[in-house]
Amino acid sequence: MCAFSLLCQHNVERYNAYDAVADDNEPVVVPGVEKRIEVTRAQAPGFFRAPGFEKIADQIELAQGEADGAVVNSFLEMEPEYVAGYAAARKMKVWTIGPVSLYHQHAATLAKRGNTTTAIDADECLRWLEGKEPNTVLYVSFGSIVHADPKQVIELGLGLEGSGHPFVWVLKNPAQYGEDVREFLQDLEERVAGRGMLVRGWSPQVLILNHAAVGGFVTHCGWNSTMEAIAAGLPVVTWPHFSDQFLNEKLAVEVLGIGVGVGIKEPLMWMSKKEIVVGREVVEAAIRSIMDGGEEGKERRTKALALSEKARAAVQKGGSSLGNLLDLIKHFEADAGGCTTD
Repeated sequence: MCAFSLLCQHNVERYNAYDAVADDNEPVVVPGVEKRIEVTRAQAPGFFRAPGFEKIADQIELAQGEADGAVVNSFLEMEPEYVAGYAAARKMKVWTIGPVSLYHQHAATLAKRGNTTTAIDADECLRWLEGKEPNTVLYVSFGSIVHADPKQVIELGLGLEGSGHPFVWVLKNPAQYGEDVREFLQDLEERVAGRGMLVRGWSPQVLILNHAAVGGFVTHCGWNSTMEAIAAGLPVVTWPHFSDQFLNEKLAVEVLGIGVGVGIKEPLMWMSKKEIVVGREVVEAAIRSIMDGGEEGKERRTKALALSEKARAAVQKGGSSLGNLLDLIKHFEADAGGCTTD
């Protein structure tokens, strides 16, 4: 999580913000933050707040109270007020050490980051991207946990097709869907041959996001993916499903100004069987907003690129994140009582 999401979640709980509303979908204003941020209990219920998880939630709260500090995959220049706010609220040190995806940029290891086996050969993927113009390809992935409703898969596919943009669409496990969806995906692949690439399984995400041909990312707003998009300088279409993803969406769209949402208001759990919530027209419109969005689109891309430059500087010698990482190491060395690291 980022400091923004941590602070927002902490403050709605600390100030009992949800006590003022009777409905889980009624918004409240997050107290104690500079910008007006509205959230619902359904979107940000807190960590392990579902029935049956009370013991785990209590253990987490106890551990946080005893911790020396918080280590966050973020960088100070992106959210300085929220880093300071969370440190003050929790009365602890906050070490921002990210984006961690930028510390090692060797292509061979980037291709296997997160999983040693990918569903597509990295060289094949790079050759496909090399044939595309800069900033024209859309990358689409909802992470390793999200399970989309079959009807939603079809609408998303039709939206991608209708957008007219080249795309790389990662499908976690298409074999789990029925024959109708599998046939649709096969037909779609034939219709968009040369323009669209479907990856059935794990993809070399960081490698793809940092390719010059890629110009946008449709994401579930998991924090690792969000941070990787920011590090790559990409505007995002936000499609949150659960956990901290709604707060991460608010950071991208409302605070940083680099994203466009598709309008999800309620959480979609891991194996959701809810009816379709985002139609193909909405998908098309959101894609065009970040890829062709006129002056607003240019502004989002400019902001994303500026953040990327700051992110890359943060992990270099003299940067805030590298400095925090070294400070963190020294902190543990001091606790260990002896050995030092230069």
